Amino acid sequence: MAAEEGAMSPTRMLADGHLRVATGGGAPADGGIAVRHLPHHHPAKKDGVGGKNEQDTHEDVDSLPSQELKKLANGNNKVPGTLDDYKRLVVPIVEEYFSTGDVELAASELRDLGSDQFQHYLVKKIISMAMDCHDKEKEMASVLLSSLYADLLSSYMISEGFMMLLESVEDLTVDIPDAVDVLAVFIARAVVDEILPPVFLARARALLPEFSKGIQVLQVAKKSYLSAPHHAELVERKWGGSTRFTVEVAKKRIQDILREYIESGDIDEAFRCIRELSLPFFHHEVVKRALTLGMENISSQLLILKFLKEAAAGCLISSNQISKGFSRLAESVDDLSLDIPSAKDLFDKLVSTAISEGWLDASFSRSAVSEEEMQNTSAEKVKRFKEESGHIIHEYFLSDDVPELIRSLEELSAPEYNPIFLKKLVTLAMDRKNREKEMASVLLSSLSLELFSTDDIMKGFIMLLQSAEDTALDIVDAPSELALFLARAVIDEVLIPLNLDEINSRLRPNSSGSQTVQMARALLSARHSGERILRCWGGGTGWAVEDAKDKVAKLLEEYNTGGDLGEACRCIRDLGMPFFNHEVVKKALVMAMEKQNDASILSLLQECFGEGLITINQMTKGFTRVKDGLDDLILDIPNAQEKFGGYVELATGRGWLLPTFTSVP
Repeated sequence: MAAEEGAMSPTRMLADGHLRVATGGGAPADGGIAVRHLPHHHPAKKDGVGGKNEQDTHEDVDSLPSQELKKLANGNNKVPGTLDDYKRLVVPIVEEYFSTGDVELAASELRDLGSDQFQHYLVKKIISMAMDCHDKEKEMASVLLSSLYADLLSSYMISEGFMMLLESVEDLTVDIPDAVDVLAVFIARAVVDEILPPVFLARARALLPEFSKGIQVLQVAKKSYLSAPHHAELVERKWGGSTRFTVEVAKKRIQDILREYIESGDIDEAFRCIRELSLPFFHHEVVKRALTLGMENISSQLLILKFLKEAAAGCLISSNQISKGFSRLAESVDDLSLDIPSAKDLFDKLVSTAISEGWLDASFSRSAVSEEEMQNTSAEKVKRFKEESGHIIHEYFLSDDVPELIRSLEELSAPEYNPIFLKKLVTLAMDRKNREKEMASVLLSSLSLELFSTDDIMKGFIMLLQSAEDTALDIVDAPSELALFLARAVIDEVLIPLNLDEINSRLRPNSSGSQTVQMARALLSARHSGERILRCWGGGTGWAVEDAKDKVAKLLEEYNTGGDLGEACRCIRDLGMPFFNHEVVKKALVMAMEKQNDASILSLLQECFGEGLITINQMTKGFTRVKDGLDDLILDIPNAQEKFGGYVELATGRGWLLPTFTSVP
């Protein structure tokens, strides 16, 4: 809720009494809208359970004094560059807010931190800290989120923050036994406060594991709070009733002002009443409610358009607040369609009129402002995609036809759901035999070359790791199996080791998912890891990989017995598995040692490298696999280490190997 240019900031209005969060009883002395907090008597909580005192810390973070934070805002320190830095700075700001109730100071310090990419974490942190406190702090948390909405926090970031909370309910219940009900109230309150769209519940349900506590939260929010009679009043009074933030009072007064204007047509009186509210940062609510009234009552539309046009022309409502009002209505137009069937068409006409008359920025469009719509098209589409994906994967496990699966996946025309497909593939494979697990890894390698981006694959694994605890209820050894899938993805160059760090940064510390990533790292750092991980599903029980190995061995034998260099390259190309060319390098080097035919084999590798048939990554991986197996090779080829050293020297001189490669086993 950004303030008008040159006007008082929203948070300053809050602090000066126009809208204020009280931390106890009393009324503002300056004549602002009164806010009364009923006293709550809670017994002191012991042994670290419940509310925190000033000496308590959250997640072992030391509080920073306000002066330090001000220095940071003034440029004496760096703004947070990492999530850990952001966490370290956010916690004391929220703790201080719970102590003082000063919305202005909290909003100002949070805004000075910048770091828009961490806003979803801010939502999660405010709520998770309040959940472990008294009702007063829970109410204050909801107030702060409402204050930050449309100014610092977008609707999409708020949704992301709540999604993170839903995914971590299992951990929250360890310290907060009633976490399910408390989080359900927070979600219901966010919907009532119109900072979270009602459709969020359906979308979140489609993305959460079935039978998870996150699903329970959504069920409680819907059935116990949002579906109850007079649910808005019930939710608003849940944490003390009269502690309600005056935003609701402001909304009611705005509604009354607009209705009186429609009845009387007195625009000057309406403008006077809006000015008396002294809430310039909240004018987007005026815009939203005015447009809604115009859609509900077509006969009042001309009056509404006149009101908004003159309000914009007279600078009563800033262009920024006009845009935000349209944006907020765009986010809820689907829900409005339930009561106003033609809501979408009416809204589009209002947008067109406003742009043509010059009081709405021409760059405005529903697609530009409804970020959440772009990210989550519909719960029904996700559900349908999951069902279709399941059929495609089951057919693949029967046929082992990678090209056919890729064609079927392309026909679904839903690349935005690639991470969901990966999660489905690995989940189904983990509950089957080694053959299907090998096939899943082979398929993943093919998809990474043709359809999936690295980001798709990382997101898919993150989804798997975030639900690892629930998966383990059905698949006992799910963590170890998932660690093997992760490690195999690195060996197959589907991911790079650095991606594991990125994935881990998106997971809760010490969670099952985070521990699984550590297991994968341990597998990759073990001796002979490449060979072992390639055989992790029982020594190549997967059809595709075993067939490829046989074909590689046969084509090398044919070439070694006098075959044509060009024909050998053609056969390697026809394998259609470029991600597996490290096997060609490995078998070629071992054959050169065994057959004493170094020159011919090395010529083949040179030709393949020169044509770009074998990349430097695959070449390096092949050499690495031979290096890892030298101890075993020496038993059959006593001079294997000496020969390998010569091959490495030649390969280094010709630029076949990455600079990071070392020949010392």
